[in-house]
Amino acid sequence: MTEPLVFNGPEGSITVASAALTRLVSRAVAGVDGARLRRPRRTVEVAHADGHVTVSLELTASHGSSLPDVARAVQERVAVAVAGASGLEVERVDVEIGEVV
Repeated sequence: MTEPLVFNGPEGSITVASAALTRLVSRAVAGVDGARLRRPRRTVEVAHADGHVTVSLELTASHGSSLPDVARAVQERVAVAVAGASGLEVERVDVEIGEVV
């Protein structure tokens, strides 16, 4: 399960809710032709510790698309989106293709 992302500073704290992180990942995936998230609330996990982020997600891919190419494109888009929004280093994006339609 995705935990909220909390940034503590001298001025106070900033919390990014797990739903916001899931939505961020979902939008990044939506930008990749041939890919969509399977049940986003259940198939996206964002873990963070010590300034690093790991994302795991499950996709549905379009029949006829190159599955490795779709997965790599998703990895790249998600990493850029999460790093840009959080300022943290994305250590890895694990993609599982659970369905082809």
